[in-house]
Amino acid sequence: MNKEELHRSIFESKGNESNICQIYAIKDGETAYDDRWHGFTTEDAMNVNSVTKGIVALLAGIALDKGYIKSVDQKVMEFFPDYTVKRGEKTIYDVTIRHLLTMTAPYKGKSEPWKKVCTSQSFTYAILDHLGGRKGITGEFRYATLGIQILVGIIENATGEKCIDFANNNLFEPLGLPDRIPHGDSSKEDQFDYFMNRNPRKYEWYTDPQGTVTAGWGLCMSAKDMATIGALVLDDGLHEGKRIISEEYLKDMLTPHIKLGERFGFMNYGYLWYKPYDDKEVYAAIGDSGNIIYVNKEKDVSVGMTGTFKPRIFDRLDFIEQKVLPVICD
Repeated sequence: MNKEELHRSIFESKGNESNICQIYAIKDGETAYDDRWHGFTTEDAMNVNSVTKGIVALLAGIALDKGYIKSVDQKVMEFFPDYTVKRGEKTIYDVTIRHLLTMTAPYKGKSEPWKKVCTSQSFTYAILDHLGGRKGITGEFRYATLGIQILVGIIENATGEKCIDFANNNLFEPLGLPDRIPHGDSSKEDQFDYFMNRNPRKYEWYTDPQGTVTAGWGLCMSAKDMATIGALVLDDGLHEGKRIISEEYLKDMLTPHIKLGERFGFMNYGYLWYKPYDDKEVYAAIGDSGNIIYVNKEKDVSVGMTGTFKPRIFDRLDFIEQKVLPVICD
């Protein structure tokens, strides 16, 4: 299959590939593939859902490199001296940044309190109310889109600036990518539209009423943005010879810290990034609807892919390896 055939197969697809909007690949430091569908251009952005988590992991590493955060083993509550802990709650004092990054932080209740958090004045402080619980620190993996919000609060309280400004100044601008702008607080209907709308979006990031960005979803990027960030990971934190993030942190971020179960395809998990295979140097930040940053160190390839809302898309890794890589590597 060549590039034209790949384009046509996606254009004509009635299956999982039918929602793909952009694919952008960088190999050996050069653009190797750039294609679009559904009226999207290379420069258009969209909500990449949980790929946002992977970006927040990078921002936490930059904050660590700059000394705003002392260690990933620093206790979460050190960053929230003005937060009033619920009566009888003790576990919250033992939770560390590492627990948040590896999704092993404990939370009260069986499900995430979306309505409470997304209608609150501060998403960060609202989810802090659910951190901890009677079971203590168990080391159990618990995927928590809302829980990661606490990381953004830590970055803001540690650096003294809004996370979106920290991201623009220390990640997007140094990579030559557009600044993100706050989407702003919005209604329930607008939140729904943010997930479901199939049209291109601005370079924006969803924010709570305090102007604090969402950590688990809501960052809008293009496939080019994602491939560029993937190339940063591929090049051990360097961009055009300039150090953006430390190689030491990236190595720790990509190291498997926990083995996931069947629900997550038995992948390995680092700091909000996946290592899909035990025997290959492949890493990914993965979001709903097939949004993904794919990094293959063995082939020196970074791929960004965006897709409009479509539930239960779990095959993007296979799609990239079986259909995209042969086109750009052969």
